[in-house]
Amino acid sequence: MTREQLAKLLAAVSAGELAPEEALDRLRHFPTEHLPFAQLDHHRGLRQGHPEVVFCAGKSVEQVLAICERLALASGGFLGTRATPEMAMALGQRFSELEWNPLGRTVALRPAGRASSRELGTVLIVCAGTSDLAVAEEAAVTADLMGLQVARLTDVGVAGLHRLLNAGETLRAAEVLIVVAGMEGALPSVVGGLVPAPVIAVPTSVGYGASFAGLAALLAMLNSCAAGITVVNIDNGFGAAMAALRILQVRRATA
Repeated sequence: MTREQLAKLLAAVSAGELAPEEALDRLRHFPTEHLPFAQLDHHRGLRQGHPEVVFCAGKSVEQVLAICERLALASGGFLGTRATPEMAMALGQRFSELEWNPLGRTVALRPAGRASSRELGTVLIVCAGTSDLAVAEEAAVTADLMGLQVARLTDVGVAGLHRLLNAGETLRAAEVLIVVAGMEGALPSVVGGLVPAPVIAVPTSVGYGASFAGLAALLAMLNSCAAGITVVNIDNGFGAAMAALRILQVRRATA
């Protein structure tokens, strides 16, 4: 439940449009709802401004379906990451408005009737190569569902540096940048040396043997000579988008 939903619920009770007993029924599972295999945090939207997100990997189709159904009932929608096609099919049968992104492996249900606001700001997602697109897309879907304006800059890795430099105006206009790269992971350092905005680096597991499934890129980003770069875990596009959200939330709150 979001702050806006709770305020609307209380206003309806105050106006006599909703009986207190019905309001209590809607709130009966707050702040935590216990399922046999999960404890759902329904107050996360009140604390942090966004609802709990489902990490689908390692869960059964039935577990994902049950969790998403409860989240949809509580907040009107949900976001799941690392979903499988089988999970998407089951959720699609339950929710006709489901958005399934096979590249980013995300499943999402947007709350009905809620206006899409992009007032928090814009995040530019910079992707080194086409092989990194799955991670970049996870970041893009997450940022979009959390209410950010998303822009993309794709296939601008350091092997063809002119492609990145040609987009200098786009880079400098961004409020926050998420830079996704595998192989040797050099792209965030280059971008970090070109722009004043916060840069969130995402190493991917793309690369040959000595890339060690993204460890080489992770270490390169952690050792970047461009000051102030934030680094998230390997393939963690979701985490990068949430970091961008926090940055922009604080910026708007103090503006």
